[in-house]
Amino acid sequence: EVQVVESGGGLVQTGGSLTLSCVVSGFTYDYYAIGWFRQAPGKEREGVSCLSSSDDTKYYSDSVKGRFTISEDSAKYTVYLQMNSLKPEDTAVYYCAAASVPWVIVESKHGCADEYEFWGQGIQVTVSS
Repeated sequence: EVQVVESGGGLVQTGGSLTLSCVVSGFTYDYYAIGWFRQAPGKEREGVSCLSSSDDTKYYSDSVKGRFTISEDSAKYTVYLQMNSLKPEDTAVYYCAAASVPWVIVESKHGCADEYEFWGQGIQVTVSS
């Protein structure tokens, strides 16, 4: 059984930093994509950042480019999202997701497709002004 578990959320002031962690267990695919998504109240879910095992390309949405960094520790089955210079508009529930679908993996160069198969429960990030 695949499990995706996020941690590291919380409350931070504007300009502060947080690092989210995503541990993916039971996921035995050699080729995969891991994505971070977020959903703020009343807004659609947004693909924030994603990476794939097929190459070193990482995608960032325009709203976080230059402030967020996605990284992977494959030995620990963990993907991180380092979030710097946080803004109140970054407040949302953040979700980690894993995909083994080939086109989703390829698409991760250009964006985080919605069709990830395995999702975490989400974790709250709140940025106070």
